[in-house]
Amino acid sequence: MTKLEELKSEIRSLVKDGACIAFSGGVDSSLILKLAADAGRELGRDVHAVTFETRLHPVSDVQVSKSVAKEMGAIHTIIRVDEFENRDLLKNPVNRCYICKNMLFSNLLDLAKENGLKYVIDGTNADDHKVYRPGIRALKELGVISPLAGLGITKAEVRAFASSLGISVASRPSAPCMATRLPYDTEISFELLERIEKGEEFIKGLGFSIVRLRIHKDIARIEVPADDFMKLIGYRDQVTASLKSLGFTYITLDMEGFRSGSMDIGLDKSMA
Repeated sequence: MTKLEELKSEIRSLVKDGACIAFSGGVDSSLILKLAADAGRELGRDVHAVTFETRLHPVSDVQVSKSVAKEMGAIHTIIRVDEFENRDLLKNPVNRCYICKNMLFSNLLDLAKENGLKYVIDGTNADDHKVYRPGIRALKELGVISPLAGLGITKAEVRAFASSLGISVASRPSAPCMATRLPYDTEISFELLERIEKGEEFIKGLGFSIVRLRIHKDIARIEVPADDFMKLIGYRDQVTASLKSLGFTYITLDMEGFRSGSMDIGLDKSMA
């Protein structure tokens, strides 16, 4: 049995007893939802996709999730959560992701219970266990099921499966929490996150699919893939003017290029 067949079988067994999928509109959760929706049609069971609308995630996530959930034929619910009501979270400690996941998925578990759904499923994949992801501990404590990680399915395999199944977001870049743009123990401000998002969207509008704007006080550190360096330099004046208009004083290009989790470098993970 191939990994994809194993995944289909496991998701089918979960859907049979009632399943709710934590759905961001990214490729991982879209693969889960596609297989769950297919199983639901065969079994005559409704499948619920739930998206969190928060102040720490890109606004575009909600619109993408609406479109993809409709494409899959799932019942789509949006839970609005304001993380800024949690003072511990706003301090941006090293276990921020744990605090946030606990807050979000507690809401999701309540919704699942209200709808008589036995299982809550998320799209954590095997690669997520190789990097710093304190939120995974919260998911385990809450009993959330992560079939991709459980079957050892990597991000590359997820994209390949999604492409083979014709999922529209198979090649969509990851869109992590906006707080990953700030150093730990830096107070999170909604106004600052809004400026960061505007800066990233401006650069993306110039034709860059992967952009991270990491902020260190008055320094804006731009991360794009190394292959895009010369292209970005060609837009130097426009990018500099745009980011300075957003209030950033020093504009830099990170010479190591884009890499996920660059704010975790040198982190004492025992503190999490």
